[in-house]
Amino acid sequence: MELTGRLALVTGAGHRVGRAIAQGLAARGMDIAVHYNASEEPARATARSIVALGRRAEIFPANLAERGTPAGLVNAVSRKMGDLDVVINSAAVMMRTPWDSVTETEWDDMFALNLRAAFFVSQAAAMAMRDRGGAIVNIADLAAYETWPAYIPHGITKAGIVQMTRGLARVLAPAVRVNAVAPGAVLLPDSWTEADGRRLAETTPLRRLGTPDDVVSAVVYLLEADFVTGETIIVDGGRHVRG
Repeated sequence: MELTGRLALVTGAGHRVGRAIAQGLAARGMDIAVHYNASEEPARATARSIVALGRRAEIFPANLAERGTPAGLVNAVSRKMGDLDVVINSAAVMMRTPWDSVTETEWDDMFALNLRAAFFVSQAAAMAMRDRGGAIVNIADLAAYETWPAYIPHGITKAGIVQMTRGLARVLAPAVRVNAVAPGAVLLPDSWTEADGRRLAETTPLRRLGTPDDVVSAVVYLLEADFVTGETIIVDGGRHVRG
């Protein structure tokens, strides 16, 4: 897919990796629908940075964990900005939930945003794109492949994203390609210390942490690679091959 002049919806684009993806796609000539939930000012800052690159940007508030909201978001973007070409499902929550204290509410909240919302955003977008073609990239997580004892529900949602990617790639072909990126440590949680980061880097085969730009590069590859669908690229410095 040629990216210049195309329109992408990036969910969770107000901060962290979502923002980096939105800015990275704009730098490659795309117009961006910037979705956010509670982070309005960060989303506006993302949009301003995109406009500064000479591309169109609009912000779209939506709590994607609420039923019916994902389709409403896609429809709002189409009405205001035109036909969608690309969807990046980046919105997610990562909660520390030791297995013996996780609550049903925490479980439901994570699944509603991390997995259900991504599916129904994709469903609505694919219905609109199937006559013209398009691409979807889901943001999974290394937790889909590793066992993190304090993040079991989170890991299950991200494993679900990987399987969802495979299933949608099958049913939406040939018109819409669906792939995923599973980042490792590219941005540390706010609560982590520098020492935590050093320990993580020392146990990573490439001996460093990643950056959001590493994720952006993988997303761009998947959008431009017209013969790739159903694939998940792990961007983790080799942590998943440690044995």
